[in-house]
Amino acid sequence: MKNSTVWTEFVLTGLTESPELQRPLFLLFLVIYLITIAGNLGLIALIWSDSHLHIPMYFFLGHLAFVDACLSSTVTPKMLLNFLQMSKMISFSDCMTQFFFFAVFVTTECFLLAAMAYDRYVAICKPLLYPMIMTNRLCICLLVLCFVGGFLHSSIHEGFLFLLTFCNSNIVHHFYCDIIPLLKISCTDSTLNFQLLFVFAGIVQVFTIVVVLFSYTLVLFTILQRKSLQGIRKAFSTCGAHLLSVSLYYGPLLFIYVFPMSQEADDQDIIVSLLYAVIIPVLNPIIYSLRNKQVMDSLRKIFKKRV
Repeated sequence: MKNSTVWTEFVLTGLTESPELQRPLFLLFLVIYLITIAGNLGLIALIWSDSHLHIPMYFFLGHLAFVDACLSSTVTPKMLLNFLQMSKMISFSDCMTQFFFFAVFVTTECFLLAAMAYDRYVAICKPLLYPMIMTNRLCICLLVLCFVGGFLHSSIHEGFLFLLTFCNSNIVHHFYCDIIPLLKISCTDSTLNFQLLFVFAGIVQVFTIVVVLFSYTLVLFTILQRKSLQGIRKAFSTCGAHLLSVSLYYGPLLFIYVFPMSQEADDQDIIVSLLYAVIIPVLNPIIYSLRNKQVMDSLRKIFKKRV
């Protein structure tokens, strides 16, 4: 047996190694992070304060904003610190913790988007039964299932990560601790980990995508059967925002975890990861606010009271 060193710290390569780009990127992503936190927490506060928004649609939207704020907070602060520090080290325990919560919130958001699609299906296709179907109890149960699914999915991958050893290299080619870059530098056979990642990530994403597509297909048929132009516009406005958010979110996830182009470290994977880890959390409050008449009306009421 040859001697080897088991690494207890990793080095995150980050977005770039160019010294002249570190501070501009720090300022850019600092602004994005501040907007993300302010936008999502502001949306939560708006939904909480306005009784007209205390309905299932905004119940799920408020928790989506919470998950987006948490998702961004698991990745961005460490990335910002690495822009300013010469050493980009992260301990093994911190790395595992970052990946665990990152996987929890990414998976939970997938289930939340499916729950929101089902809510819109019931609201538009079965409006008379909507209060009886989407009860407070059902909404809470769906929310709990979303978070439980996120914790279970993350725990599976986290548990199998702890079975690996890292002795070949401690350089993680990413700006945060993601599972694929970690598997690539393991000196233990990680074939099972890759298979589990493909199977479980595929199940989660395919299941939630099918729920979303099936729900909105039925919604589309119901909308087209209506003769009210105003009702059609309102339904398309609400569902259009959701579909835009879903498309932007699922595309990068499928590209990275379900249909990876190669098993080699690739700068393209890092750029794609930026979309769902940093960009989507800042876009969701904008998409749902600007495309939603009730949210905009609530904002106007608050501004009028302040004035």
